[in-house]
Amino acid sequence: MAVISMKELLEAGVHFGHSRSRWNPKMAPYLYGVKNGIHIIDLNRTLVLLEEIYTFISDSVAQGAEILFVGTKRQAKEIIKEEAQRCKAPYINERWVGGLLTNFQTVKKSLQKLEKLEKMEEEGIFEILPKKEVRRLRRQKEKLLKLYGGIREMTKLPDMLWVVDTVREAIAVREAKKLGITVIAIADSNCDPDLIDYLIPGNDDAIKSIKLLTSKIADAVLEGKNRRESAEKVEIKKERKVVTIEEHEKELFEKAMAMSEKYEEIDKDIVEYE
Repeated sequence: MAVISMKELLEAGVHFGHSRSRWNPKMAPYLYGVKNGIHIIDLNRTLVLLEEIYTFISDSVAQGAEILFVGTKRQAKEIIKEEAQRCKAPYINERWVGGLLTNFQTVKKSLQKLEKLEKMEEEGIFEILPKKEVRRLRRQKEKLLKLYGGIREMTKLPDMLWVVDTVREAIAVREAKKLGITVIAIADSNCDPDLIDYLIPGNDDAIKSIKLLTSKIADAVLEGKNRRESAEKVEIKKERKVVTIEEHEKELFEKAMAMSEKYEEIDKDIVEYE
């Protein structure tokens, strides 16, 4: 079954690129032509590449890979948050903090600080502190939550990045490339495709287009996680079976030894009797 249909892509406006004056010539292989001064994206390429990327993400996640959703532009913020939460993946949707990937140890310290502030508030410590200090701490907590709330469960660097608008998220893309993290992104007509490992030619400005493509990425993540969980259950069953067999064999061996000892006693009694 196809991941997506041409009708869905057309209805979401995935085929609309930027104006003719705002394009990157490297995107020429993925463009169909120009209409009313707007570049039209070749949706045949979009269909094929999205199918390939869906399979790649699903297979990678099934093998234990993790993906980080990134999109901070106004049109993408809520979509990134909703879809990432739906597939239980980390996300950044407010502002990309420089060094988030390349200096992840510092980010982890900020996350620890956020946890500490939340614990202080829960335990009632804020109630006994001066009001001015409490206001300062709460502002600090809100800022950390806004910047890092979506990655608080991320304990290690991700294996993949899903990016909406690589031009806007240029710092995130550069950091990922530097660390060898796979970049998967929507490639609009103004993008540099050389910076993207797996691209989906499409409109990265329209809300419907962002929603449609990001939802398919989330679906791929969910499928991969379901496959991973199924494989883990099979392994657990195998382990249980091995343990059961071993215990059964042990029980049989103990019975055999007991019977052997019993026969030895009988033989001994017969010998003595004779």
